[in-house]
Amino acid sequence: MTGRVRALAALLLAAVCALVAGAGPAQAAGYRYWSFWERDGDHWTYATEGPSTARPADGEVQGFRFAVSEDSRDAIQPRGTASFTDICGTTAAGQGRKRLALVLDFGTQADAPSGQTPPEPRQVCARVPADATTAEALAAVAPPLRYDSAALLCAIAGYPAKGCGEQIADGAGTATKPTDAASGTASEADGRDGGPSVGLVAGGAVVLVLAGAAVWQARRRRHA
Repeated sequence: MTGRVRALAALLLAAVCALVAGAGPAQAAGYRYWSFWERDGDHWTYATEGPSTARPADGEVQGFRFAVSEDSRDAIQPRGTASFTDICGTTAAGQGRKRLALVLDFGTQADAPSGQTPPEPRQVCARVPADATTAEALAAVAPPLRYDSAALLCAIAGYPAKGCGEQIADGAGTATKPTDAASGTASEADGRDGGPSVGLVAGGAVVLVLAGAAVWQARRRRHA
C-alpha cells in the first residue's frame, strides 16, 4: 500500500472513530402507566403479580403510582411512608372481611397526559371480603376504574381520562410495552432500534473505500 493510500486510510479511520465516539446509545423509550407496589417493612417493592390475582391478607399495604417509566427497574414508587395503622387503624375488619391499606399516587404534572391535572394522592382503607383481590379492593374505594381490551389497568378514580400505557420517547429508542403495566410483572424494556449502528455503517464504508483503493493501486501497478 502506497503512502497516499495509507494517508487515505488513516483519515477515514479517524472519521469513523469520531462518529462512533459521538454516537451514544439510543435513548430508551418510556411508557405512561400505573405501576403496582407492595409495602415491605418501611419501603416499597415492585409487586410480583397483578392486582387482579393478588389476594393480600388483612393488614397489608399496597400502592399504585402513575408515572412515565421505561420498565420495572426504573419505575417510580408511590410517595409517602404511611403505615397500615396510619391508614386503617380505626377500621375493624369484621367477620369474614379484611382491611387493605391502599396508597394511590396520581403522579406529578410532568407525567400527566396533555391537558390533564393529577388529583392529590390518596390513602384509603378498603374493607372487603376476606378472599377479595387487590383489584376488587381498589374498585371498592377508587371508582371508576378503566381497563383496555387486554385487561391493562388504565385509570384509577377516572384518572387519566384517556390513554393507556402510551409510549413517551424523545429519542429513537424503543421499548416493549408492559403487557400488564399495573400487574407488577417485570416488563422487558431493553429493546433497541433494530437498525445498524452508526459505527457499523461507517466501518463498512471504510472497508469498501480501502478495498477500492487497493484495487485501484493494483491496476495502476499492472499498467505501469
